[in-house]
Amino acid sequence: MEQLTAADQLKRRDLRRMKLVATGFFLAASAIFLGALLFEEGGPAWVGYVRAAAEAGMVGALADWFAVTALFRRPLGLPIPHTAIIPTRKKAFGDALGSFVGTNFLSEAVVRDKLRRVGIARRVGEWLSDEAHAERVTAELSNVIKGAVTVLRDDDVQAVVEHAVVRRLTEQQWGPPLGRLLGQVLTDGAHHKLVDLMCDRAYDWVRDNHDKVMNVVSDRAPTWSPRFVDSMLGDKVYAELLNFAWAVKTDVNHPMRQALDQFLVEFSGDLQTDPATMARADQVKQQVVDHPAVRQVIGSAWGTAKGMLLTAAEDPSSELRKRVRDGLLSFGARLGSDEAMRTKVDGWLEGAAAHVVTNYRDEITTLITDTVERWDAEETSRKIELQVGRDLQFIRINGTVVGALAGLVIYTLGQLVV
Repeated sequence: MEQLTAADQLKRRDLRRMKLVATGFFLAASAIFLGALLFEEGGPAWVGYVRAAAEAGMVGALADWFAVTALFRRPLGLPIPHTAIIPTRKKAFGDALGSFVGTNFLSEAVVRDKLRRVGIARRVGEWLSDEAHAERVTAELSNVIKGAVTVLRDDDVQAVVEHAVVRRLTEQQWGPPLGRLLGQVLTDGAHHKLVDLMCDRAYDWVRDNHDKVMNVVSDRAPTWSPRFVDSMLGDKVYAELLNFAWAVKTDVNHPMRQALDQFLVEFSGDLQTDPATMARADQVKQQVVDHPAVRQVIGSAWGTAKGMLLTAAEDPSSELRKRVRDGLLSFGARLGSDEAMRTKVDGWLEGAAAHVVTNYRDEITTLITDTVERWDAEETSRKIELQVGRDLQFIRINGTVVGALAGLVIYTLGQLVV
């Protein structure tokens, strides 16, 4: 038998008490009837009236006892037809209850009207505007994040992330987007600082590497060439190279810079239109994606993200929780002050609820019918009797009283006619 809650145990005590009261009315009517029956012969005339009232009260009490009992079980255990109605017709009651709820409570018009009168958006806005409430929601969201992140297996998530990232990288051509990006950079002139940096570094390298330039010239000179000639030629080459690097560094309109700009413009166009250049870009892309270091970075991305999420979720002063809390406060304040936004949010909620009850009403009511159907017949009878049985005992009491009054009236009319 199902364990009763404290409230159910209280209801059961009240039910037993009311059953005793109703039975007491029947016993009182029976005692009065027997006493009046003994003293009616030769007694005063009023005894007959009392006997008739008590007799009718007994009949009313028995009839209503039978009616109430027949709802839940067989009276006296006798197989009388149309008794034990709830246990024998449990499934029909469940279907009827589900249909009643679906028709009268889960209709689109009822749901929309209820949501419209409640004003959920306004209430949510007022509730979220309180900093304590916003902090509470933030804390709950943090717990949800921590729970979700903890439950997920690292290997599975890393495999999904790696697969998704690698597939995304390999499916898309790199040439056209890189070409468009480079073209935009060239149009905006943002590359000039990079060119300036390259020119500065080139000049600095030439200035600081006189010996290397001299070694290159000496290594490339003929073996029969005198060493002092090689030295003079090296100095000349170094001076010309240094002057050239200085000119490129200091002259923003230098032909070398213009040639570099022209090359970049043509290269950005080739990345977008030239099949050979786009193929080379895809080859580079595949080499980058297949590189072990890149694979390792992609695979470890989840571990890094997980650590950051857990740290941010656990720290009440973290930037993530501050932004969430501030966002909730701002959203609540806007809901409280912006009528148009409240109307829009209420409309979304009404539409979502209407969609649910319209498309899933049968599934919702099935929860009722299936639950009732799974209940044991006797257990179902006890559940229902526990909820409404106390009130039904008043039917027995009323049956005794009303029956007695009706018997008295009928006997009185009979005496007047005679």
